Amino acid sequence: MNHIKDVVVKQNGSVQLPFTGDPLSEGIRGRIRGFIEEMLNEELDAVLGAGRYERREGRRGHRNGSKSRELTTSFGKTTFDRPRAVLFEEDKEVEFQSGIVDRYRRRSREVDAALLGMYFGGVNTRKVKQAIRPLLKNAPLSKSAISRLIQRLKEYFEAWRTMPLKGLSIPYLFLDGIYVRVRCGGKTTSLPVLAVIGVRRDGEKVLLALEIRGGESEEAWKSVVGGLVGRGLRPPRLLITDGSPGLISALDITWPGIPRQRCVVHKLRNLLSHAPLALHEEIRTDFHAIVYAENSELARTAYEAFVRKWRKAAEGVARSVEEAGLELLTFFRFPQSQWKALRTTNAIERINQEFRRGSKPRSVFRRNRRCCSCSLGWWRPA
Repeated sequence: MNHIKDVVVKQNGSVQLPFTGDPLSEGIRGRIRGFIEEMLNEELDAVLGAGRYERREGRRGHRNGSKSRELTTSFGKTTFDRPRAVLFEEDKEVEFQSGIVDRYRRRSREVDAALLGMYFGGVNTRKVKQAIRPLLKNAPLSKSAISRLIQRLKEYFEAWRTMPLKGLSIPYLFLDGIYVRVRCGGKTTSLPVLAVIGVRRDGEKVLLALEIRGGESEEAWKSVVGGLVGRGLRPPRLLITDGSPGLISALDITWPGIPRQRCVVHKLRNLLSHAPLALHEEIRTDFHAIVYAENSELARTAYEAFVRKWRKAAEGVARSVEEAGLELLTFFRFPQSQWKALRTTNAIERINQEFRRGSKPRSVFRRNRRCCSCSLGWWRPA
C-alpha cells in the first residue's frame, strides 16, 4: 500500500484510509458547540440592544436563562445551550426566537439540502440514510424524518406553482407532456406531467408549470395554459409544441393567431413509424433537407419535393408530413442564431431525463388518496 499517498499508519499498527477520520473535521467537530453558542449569544445581544449583565437605556428585553438543544450539522450531532430571552413589544412581552437556529429545527439547512439533493438525484430513502451516516456521525436519521422533509416541499411547490407572472417577458414557450409511472387505485399506469418552459429575452430558460393530468386532452391543456394566463403571463411570440391534438386545440382557444413551431424530432419519429426499416435512412435524409435548409425558400422547396416523392413511395409518410405542414418551418422567421433551439422541444427533454433518473429507484409514483386534484404537489413517490 506504499503507493497510496494519504494512507496513515498509526502507532498501534492500524491503517487509516484517506477517506476516514479526517483530523481537521474531527477538530472542528469538537469545537462546534462553542461556535453555535457564540453565534446565538451575539445574535441575542444585537436583538436586546445590550450585552450580558449590561445596563443600558433603551434595552429591548432581558435574558431568561438557556435551554439545552440538539442540532445535526454537517459535522454531526451537537448538544448546545440555546439562550432564552423575553422581548418587550408595545404593551406585551414575547419570547425571543432565533433566526440562526429556528424553533423545532433538528438539522441544519445544509444537511436538509444534502438529503434532498441525494433523494432527487435518484437515491432511495434507505440508501440516503446509509450514505450520509458517516458524515453525521450516526446522528438519528429515520426514514420518516426524510419523508417529512420531502413532504414539506409541497408548500414550496404550491408557492412556486401559483407565483404571479405579471411583468415577465417570455417570447418563446415550449409545451410538452412527460410520462411517468403512477400507481393509482391499486393499478400501475402511465400519466403525463404537462410541462411548460419559457425563454426570457436574454435566453434564460424558466420552468413555468408542471401539472399531472389524466391525459393530454384539450381540457387538460386548457387548464394548464389558462393557469398561466390567470397568473399574468402575456401572450408569447412563438409556441413550440409536439403534435398533440389536445394541446393544439387548447392553444388555438387560449392564444389564437400566435405562430406555432412543430417539433421536428417528434415529427421525424412519426414519419419513420409509417415506413419499413429499409426506408428509414432515406426518409431521414430527405426530412433533414427540409429542417436544416439554409433559408426558408430552400426549406419550402425541399418540403414540396418530399411530399411529391413520398406520396408515391409511402403515402403514409407524405400524409404525416402534410399534417404538420408549414408549421415545421416557422422557426425560419426568427433570428438564425435561435433556429437550433426553436426547431424542437428538447428544452423539456432535460426535465424528462431528471424525472426518469429520480423515479427509477422508486419504480412508480403513488397517488395520495386524499387528493381530488391533479396538481403535481399532491403526488408522492411510492
